[in-house]
Amino acid sequence: MNIAFGAFINAMGILLGALLGLLLPKPLPVRTQVFLRSILGAATTFVALRLVWLSINGTFWACLKQLAIAMVAVMLGHALGKWLKLQKLSNRVGHRAVLIMENVQKHGLRHHADGFNACAILLCSSPLGIVRALTDGLSGYFWLLALKGAIDAIAMASFVKMFRWPAAMAAFPVFLILSVITIATRLYLAPFLDAHGLTQSVNAAAGLVASAVALVVLETRKVELANYLPALVVAPILAWIIKW
Repeated sequence: MNIAFGAFINAMGILLGALLGLLLPKPLPVRTQVFLRSILGAATTFVALRLVWLSINGTFWACLKQLAIAMVAVMLGHALGKWLKLQKLSNRVGHRAVLIMENVQKHGLRHHADGFNACAILLCSSPLGIVRALTDGLSGYFWLLALKGAIDAIAMASFVKMFRWPAAMAAFPVFLILSVITIATRLYLAPFLDAHGLTQSVNAAAGLVASAVALVVLETRKVELANYLPALVVAPILAWIIKW
């Protein structure tokens, strides 16, 4: 099946969050938001590390070698991402949405398109959205996208208070972009990686990278998530080199 189930859940989460925000007379209390973030942070850590666990197999030494490859891939990928300045590029994209929000807070909402544009930029430019969609495409592991849907739902419940109902329409570009990544991965990348036995190396690295999201969700540390994206390319290369 080439259905992007994870992308669908993510989009539905955004729509449900928007509906909740429109129905509630006031924004979610800060204590409630902190509580929900704590749950989602713990769930993200569990789901991400579970992906790592599912991606390593064999004897103890084989598992240790696979885990080491994933960890080295993450470190090298981060160094490459810093060199390519991926986080700065991601920040530049997100800055546009921040400017729209600041303008609305100062002058009020003038155009409904502003809300759609700001939310679409923020929700579509998430670097970890790519990681989550790739894992769904490679192995059908949609849980990371499902958790992204829950995180986006909480954000959208606040956004619709500021931008009204047009903000909810951001669910559609999110669904489209993540679906394209998931389906393209499933049709073209997965067969190549499977044929060379490299799929699990990508999944293990993706799990380690995704586990860093918990630090962002819990707001305990600022993490340059975009800089870790090259790890998904480095991991299969390292696994292939070690095979030979």
